[in-house]
Amino acid sequence: MTTTLSADEVHRRIAVNLIGRERELELLIAAVAAGRDLVIEGPPGTSKSTLLGAITAEWGIPLLFVEGNADLTPARIIGHHNPSRVLREDYSADNFVAGPLVDAMQKGGFLYIEEFNRAPEDTLNTLLTAMAERRITIPRVGTVTAAPTFRVVASMNPYDNIGTTRLSRSVHDRLCRLAITYQNAEAEQGIVELRTSCNAAQLIADAVSLTRATREHEDITQGSSVRGAIDLVMVATHLALVRHVEIPPYVEAAPSRSLPETYLALVHDALLIALSGRIHIDDAADGTPEFILHTIWEDHFLLRPAPAAPG
Repeated sequence: MTTTLSADEVHRRIAVNLIGRERELELLIAAVAAGRDLVIEGPPGTSKSTLLGAITAEWGIPLLFVEGNADLTPARIIGHHNPSRVLREDYSADNFVAGPLVDAMQKGGFLYIEEFNRAPEDTLNTLLTAMAERRITIPRVGTVTAAPTFRVVASMNPYDNIGTTRLSRSVHDRLCRLAITYQNAEAEQGIVELRTSCNAAQLIADAVSLTRATREHEDITQGSSVRGAIDLVMVATHLALVRHVEIPPYVEAAPSRSLPETYLALVHDALLIALSGRIHIDDAADGTPEFILHTIWEDHFLLRPAPAAPG
């Protein structure tokens, strides 16, 4: 890279503020420092963009986001000529407006493509050329050669097959692959505490446990990421102020623990608001998101032991 920071130094600086992603950070830094393009495969909310943002910030290079979908044509990712200037001046390199691919190549940034396998095949072929040759030729503009720090980093959700395309072998052959999954409960509790600045250990532990339960429910094809637990805590904290409900201190794990009914109702309602739009219900399931979340809430508070407190 063009920076004076080594991969080891970057790892140490980022790891200080990162919770539960040490191995993935090591692998990701090693891959991009080695000059590799790669695909990160994992569900939403598993710190993919956070990791990339931290790395590019430390290296002092741009991170450009692109969402993969049917509208991501080669023209949109490469760029276009300014229509008004074309009418006045005709086509020229000066009136070309760079798209995210060309911008990343020229600036030596990371082009981060979310939902990579939703992009059209001709767009993937354009990216393949840029990855393989580190340059592309644009009519009426010329050849754009990538700066040394240019990388293509793609992401895919392994649990979502609707509207996706199967990547060709040639695309896979150009990419390293990093599989990433949800963090453990302790790490997620730490993330929620950090992101919410909440010190209510009981609420954080319950929020994380309820959120993680959505990933294991038989009627849910894809559960919520830790973002759901973050929102649950935030909503519950403010709802407690509205209802004048005191959030109890942490109670040691016990199947028959005693928590105030007002607190249980508070968590129930915050759960529905925070997670009902984040879970994906199996088409064969008989129940609404609200009903399924209610059963998860019942299981957690009536049948299961309390989770361990954060920290």
